[in-house]
Amino acid sequence: MEGGTEAYPDLGKHCQLSDCHQLDFLPFTCHACQKVFCVEHRSCKSHECPKSDFNSRMVLVCEICSMSIETTGCQVEDHKAILRKHEESRDCDPKKKKKPTCPVKRCKGILTFSNTSTCKTCRIQVCFRHRFPADHACNRTSSSQPLVKEANNKFLTALLARGGNDCGNKSRASSSRPANPSVKAC
Repeated sequence: MEGGTEAYPDLGKHCQLSDCHQLDFLPFTCHACQKVFCVEHRSCKSHECPKSDFNSRMVLVCEICSMSIETTGCQVEDHKAILRKHEESRDCDPKKKKKPTCPVKRCKGILTFSNTSTCKTCRIQVCFRHRFPADHACNRTSSSQPLVKEANNKFLTALLARGGNDCGNKSRASSSRPANPSVKAC
């Protein structure tokens, strides 16, 4: 079967699916099996491509060190060889597997990126369940607390220096209300 029209015989190609053979003027070539398909059968799933995982990305996780190893375009039989090669290398370290845990007594929460909170007073990292100072027996003697006291003292000093007067200007506040309202309620 040749594609195209009488004027342009090389234009387009027929779908190579055995049940279709539709003439398509914009054919698609499968990246895995290199066959030509029409719009309906262009995906690997629709034409049941035998090489559908040709360029697929897979990640293997080492059970010893929890390191992830990316594999691209290799067979499942090769995965064991890749893991064995990783175990023999210097990158595989069982010490890396241990995850940090919450330092609160009897808490076994693993500190992850989304489950970690740093206390503002004692600067220790705890899980979200113990993020408040009362929940993790926070020792309130830290370097950040004097800064808070110093800021409070500056505020109180400024307040006393004002003499207890309001922040706004009294003349401006009284001028905003008219002395004789033009509209009276009945």
